[in-house]
Amino acid sequence: MRCDRRALLRAAVGGVAGGWLGVAEPALAERPDGAGYGASWRTIYVVGDSTAASYAVAEIPRAGWGQALPAFLDSKTVVVNEAVSASSSKSFADVGRLDRVLAAIRPGDVLLISFGHADESVNPTRHTDPWTTFQEYLCRYVAGARAARALPVLVTPVERRRFASDGKAFLSHGEYPDAMRALAAATRTPLIDLTALSFALWDAMGPEATKDYFLWLDAGESPKFPDGISDDTHFQARGAIELARLVVSAGRMLPGRDCRALREPVISSDLLVWLPTRPGPDPL
Repeated sequence: MRCDRRALLRAAVGGVAGGWLGVAEPALAERPDGAGYGASWRTIYVVGDSTAASYAVAEIPRAGWGQALPAFLDSKTVVVNEAVSASSSKSFADVGRLDRVLAAIRPGDVLLISFGHADESVNPTRHTDPWTTFQEYLCRYVAGARAARALPVLVTPVERRRFASDGKAFLSHGEYPDAMRALAAATRTPLIDLTALSFALWDAMGPEATKDYFLWLDAGESPKFPDGISDDTHFQARGAIELARLVVSAGRMLPGRDCRALREPVISSDLLVWLPTRPGPDPL
């Protein structure tokens, strides 16, 4: 699928109108000290699914990589994490979440766009085809950010914990990462290849060590999961932090990268902020 400038412009016009399920106020970043923005303040918006989302206090230690991004950014860079569980590129846009973000984004901001997990769903309200509708929806995000004079950055979906009997990791996202890579090249959009980066990390660590990064918990270890859990898609804080490290390390176009933090071998989960509550999946 080609996504030339005319297509991007059409997508931008079609993708900005509308509201988000009756929500009147757009998503707006707040400075930590409440003092308002100066010219040097930049905002990174994250749109995506549960692997990037921020989680609530009651869900500790579950976390997403978007929640952990501030650990590797300076204090003058604000992260607005709009990623929501079970969102695909289609459903996030169709319920108006993309419109809400584009109403708030400002010139010079960055929009990190990471979908793929839920796009693979057979649910027609979420499913997209890698080489047609997936790319078409992603074009709306890219075009909307550019229309607002913000920088869109495509982020391929993080790999799941998948290992063969010989202990070697294997890929699970089919053609979706390649479709995003091709779109990035065709539209000259910056790309962070989190699929490749996370796959290399999991493969190097092996099936046992990765359990400490994914949401694998023993019975009684967490009040949220009293019987334990073995989740090969979602992450504990430690995994979210290391994925955020990959994103910021590869994302040289991102404002406020904290090179000292990137060099620290261990980042405490105490730096993460958990929400009082979090939005549920899109009501589709």
